[in-house]
This record gives sequence, C-alpha cells and structure tokens, in this order.
Amino acid sequence: MPLRFLALGDSYTIGEAVDPAERWPAQLVRRLRASGLDLADPVIIATTGWTAAELAAAFDAAPPEGPFDLVTLLIGVNDQYRGLPCDGTYRSRINGLLGRAIEAAAGDPSRVVVLSIPDWGVTPFAEGRDRARIAAEIDAFNEVNRAAAAAAGARWLDVTAVSREAARDPGLLAGDGLHPSAGMYARWVELLLPAARAILAPSVSGS
Repeated sequence: MPLRFLALGDSYTIGEAVDPAERWPAQLVRRLRASGLDLADPVIIATTGWTAAELAAAFDAAPPEGPFDLVTLLIGVNDQYRGLPCDGTYRSRINGLLGRAIEAAAGDPSRVVVLSIPDWGVTPFAEGRDRARIAAEIDAFNEVNRAAAAAAGARWLDVTAVSREAARDPGLLAGDGLHPSAGMYARWVELLLPAARAILAPSVSGS
C-alpha cells in the first residue's frame, strides 16, 4: 500500500501563482518517489488567505481519512497579516492544529513537520510597508510555532531564511510578486527531504 502524505496550510501549501505540479507538496512527492519510496499523491487541505482558525474549521468540517505516514503544517502568515496576536489566538490555534495533525499521523508526533512562516515583507507586495516590523512579527509567530512543535514532539523546519533571499533574487518569487516561485519551493523541498525520508523509510522497512 502506498505511503500517505497530508499537507495542511494556506497559500504557501496550495501553491498560489504556480502550476499545481510545482507546489512544494507535489515536488516533494516526486523527489521521494525518485528515491524509491511508494508514495500516493499528497492530500492537501489549504486555501489562499486562511488563518489558523480557518484551517482548523475546514479540518473539522471535513476531516481527512487517516492515518497518514507524513503530515506537514504551515500556517500563520494570514494571522500576522490581519494583525492577530501571536501570543494569544495563534498560540491556541497552532496547538489545536498540532493535535489534529498528530491524530492524523496515527498519534505519532515524530511524523509531523511544522514549517516556519515565510517573510512576505521582502517581496514587492510589501512596498511602502514597514518591512522591519513585518520581519519581527514573522519571527515572533515562528517562535510560537517552533516552541509548539517542540512541546508536542513534532519536527520543525525553517524555510523563512530561504524566503528572505527573495530580497536579492527575484527569481524566487512567482509572477504575482508575493508568493514563492517553483524555484523557491524546490529549495524548501531540499530542506524537507532529509526529515521526510527519515520519517517514511521506517514505514517501508516495517511494512
């Protein structure tokens, strides 16, 4: 039976402004298949504009049928964009979402990877805004999701540093001047591959 992968998130996971085949979950599956893993197409629960609360509501309305061998969670940029507090609403929501992600991973937190929130403040979309403030707020949100992942026993992956390279390399952005390009998503996949392989390889050897 093929291994199963659930990706939870917002525009960064659904791949706003890139071809569906270039979303990072799709790229990750191709890379894992190329390394010999039998992996089904990713199940993606993500919509552009979602906050953590909206992702949680969507998950509750139509829970995916588990279990999944790998679950990823990338959420929070729209909480920051809308001015929601990272130390209140977001902290509560990310903890709840982590619980759902762990349940979907058959109760195994080591199969869950939380990705950090990219910094949209370096993009042309942020022209005229306080880029330093955006960066500081993104860092604060990421500290919350990093600590939540650690407390839950899940893994955490920093993609924010790569996202900030878009300030110098416009090729890392899609045509909308805001979202990542296929090239940036490929960089994320390179960062995620070691953890994904470590998570999935035991499933193969134990099957």
